[in-house]
Amino acid sequence: MPTPITKALIYGGKTGWIGGKMATLLSEQNIEIVLASARVENRADVAAELDSVQPSHVFYAAGITGRPNIDWCEDHKPETIRTNVIGTLNVADLCNERNIHCTIYATGCIFKYDDAHPLGSGIGFTEEDKPNFDESFYSQTKGYMEPMLQCYPTCMILRVRMPISDDLSHRNFITKIVKYERVVNIPNSMTVLTEMLPASLAMAAKGLTGVYNFCNPGVISHNECLDLYTKYIDPTYTYKNFTLEEQSKILKAGRSNNELDATKLMRDMPEGIVINDIKTAVELCMQRMQKNLTEEFGPLPDSLPKEVRKN
Repeated sequence: MPTPITKALIYGGKTGWIGGKMATLLSEQNIEIVLASARVENRADVAAELDSVQPSHVFYAAGITGRPNIDWCEDHKPETIRTNVIGTLNVADLCNERNIHCTIYATGCIFKYDDAHPLGSGIGFTEEDKPNFDESFYSQTKGYMEPMLQCYPTCMILRVRMPISDDLSHRNFITKIVKYERVVNIPNSMTVLTEMLPASLAMAAKGLTGVYNFCNPGVISHNECLDLYTKYIDPTYTYKNFTLEEQSKILKAGRSNNELDATKLMRDMPEGIVINDIKTAVELCMQRMQKNLTEEFGPLPDSLPKEVRKN
C-alpha cells in the first residue's frame, strides 16, 4: 500500500554509485536519509541497524560487480556469494520481518536473446520469464536471487541494465565503452538513471512490490550510444567493432545481451513520472553531459579529462 517516504536507509550509499545518487536524490526532496554502516553479510548487525534507524523505506544498492568488471567475480566466488546472495537475502528478510518496504536495485543481465526472443524482433523478456543466461558467475548469483526475493511481500526488485548517467563515473556505461579499443554492436535494453532513479522513489512510495524490468522502453546499440557521444561530447572520437566471438576471446566471463519488455513498468508507473524511450533518453542524457562537462572543465573536446579518454 502507498506509504510516504519519511526516512530512508540506504545500503551502498557511502561508496556505491547508484546508492550515492539515491542519497542525493532523497536529500533534494528533503527526505531524511541514513547511509547504512552495517556489512550486509552480518545479519545481526543489519537487524540492529534497522531497529535503531527505524526507516520507513530501505533502498538496497549494495553488491559486488567486480573491479574493473564482472570478470573479477569468476576468481572471487565466495566473496561474490557473501554479498550478492547472503547479504541481499539478509536485508530482504529482515525488512520483511519488520514490514519495511525494501527496494532492491538488481540486474536484468540474467537473460540473452534466444529463439523465443530473437535479436531485433522487439519481443522482450517479461517479468515472468525465468533467467536463461548463466555465462558469468555474477549473473548466476543474480539469477539465483530473483526467485527467492520474490517470496518477500515487502520487496521490489528492479532489473537495471547497462546504467547510463550524465557524469563521468567509471560505472557509467558510456564512460566504460568509450575507453574500449573495440566494441560489439548489439541492441540492448538500458537504464538511464536520470529518469529512472526518481521513478524508483515514486514506485517505492506507491508501495509497488515484485519484479520490474527497470529499463527505458526499447533498445539501443553500442554504436548508437557512441555516435551520440561523438555528436555531443567529442567529434574527434572514433571506435571499431568486433564480433561476439572475438569479444569472448578476451573475457573470462560471457556478457548478457537482451531486450526487456517495459509494459508492466509503464503500466504501473505512478502518475506524473516521465519515462522516455531509450533512444530519446540517451540523447537527452548526452545533451546534459555536454552541458555539465562544459561548465566544469571548459570547451569540449579539448578539456575532456582522462577518465573518458582511451588509454
